[in-house]
Amino acid sequence: MTEFSFISGFSGGTLIGLATVLMILGNGRITGISGIVGGVVNREKGQMSWRLIFIISLMVGGAIYPWLWRQEMVVDVSAHWSLYIIAGLLVGIGTRMGGGCTSGHGICGLARFSPRSLVATLTFIASAVVTHTLVRLVTA
Repeated sequence: MTEFSFISGFSGGTLIGLATVLMILGNGRITGISGIVGGVVNREKGQMSWRLIFIISLMVGGAIYPWLWRQEMVVDVSAHWSLYIIAGLLVGIGTRMGGGCTSGHGICGLARFSPRSLVATLTFIASAVVTHTLVRLVTA
């Protein structure tokens, strides 16, 4: 799906909000993906099962999406694989430096009126705009 639809945007946002509320009520935790994955990488004792279930659920959700909506998910992979590895490492470094990722700050932090999350989210957006502009200039 490449066109914006109010229904898909609204239902996607609603599901993200619902998942975030369920996580805080059911587990007392913020739904920050980098923190959840970081806990698996660092092998936090007593924390592995819910983290693994969460990560597997994200993958299963992405896998069944085309089947549920009967739409093919098209992913254009046009850059060299090394660029994706570098980009992934930079995202990982950025989430560590920012003390969280877009889901933790942008969804959960802003919903809690966290000034730190507002600054982090504005920084994410500004960095994305600059990066996109530079990549388009270099690859055009």
